[in-house]
Amino acid sequence: MRPPEAANFDLKDKVVLVTGSAKRIGRGIALRLAQLGARVVIHYGNSKEEAEQTAKECGNAPLFQADLTHVAEIEKLFTEIDAKLGRLDALVNNAAVFKRHNVFDVTEADWDKIHDTNLKAYFFCAQQSARRMKAQGAGGRIVNISSLGALQPWAEHIPYNASKAGVVMLTKALAKALAPQITVNSVAPGLIPFEERDLTQTNEGLVRNTPAARAGHVDEVADAVLFFLQASNYITGQVIAVDGGLSLR
Repeated sequence: MRPPEAANFDLKDKVVLVTGSAKRIGRGIALRLAQLGARVVIHYGNSKEEAEQTAKECGNAPLFQADLTHVAEIEKLFTEIDAKLGRLDALVNNAAVFKRHNVFDVTEADWDKIHDTNLKAYFFCAQQSARRMKAQGAGGRIVNISSLGALQPWAEHIPYNASKAGVVMLTKALAKALAPQITVNSVAPGLIPFEERDLTQTNEGLVRNTPAARAGHVDEVADAVLFFLQASNYITGQVIAVDGGLSLR
């Protein structure tokens, strides 16, 4: 018999915040959560129209705007979630900036924008979430979206590489700090194109080097997120690369 503390986390009616859920991977995760009966909370930074569409497809899910590069706006976001929903059971840290830079062209503003969005915001969103999950006394789940770029160095994406590698270590440290009530895990997607134009010459080369011999799909990333959200608290501090085996090369 499974011990009570190892029981899986049932997502039905759980309140789950997905940051950056207007488009792409965040949208895919939000839609899957809604299909499973979770009470999805949609967050967006600038993509209001797309966020409204995602919220509509998630059963008219509540929608919140915040610039996550500012801690004051993160705190305001969670206060608004408290007022509207009264609880928070899980967080998917997904909002991120991905931009190519020549190593000699990176400015302080470039570095700060990427790290403020991809790493600092993840920590402070996790901090705010964990405070609420602890106070509720029922445990919780945090999943951080990292990247293949956390596992492989890319010469034209150094600030991004550093930020996403930081997400992996942040995940491990938070998992220790928040155990046993709250699990913290990470999903590291590989090549996930959303439009035909995403399959550039460089990306086509990545596909050729991928053991799975194809690009990935957002639903496969969502599958990994759902695994961590629904798993028992005996799985924490882990990273799953959803990359068709590309990180093995």
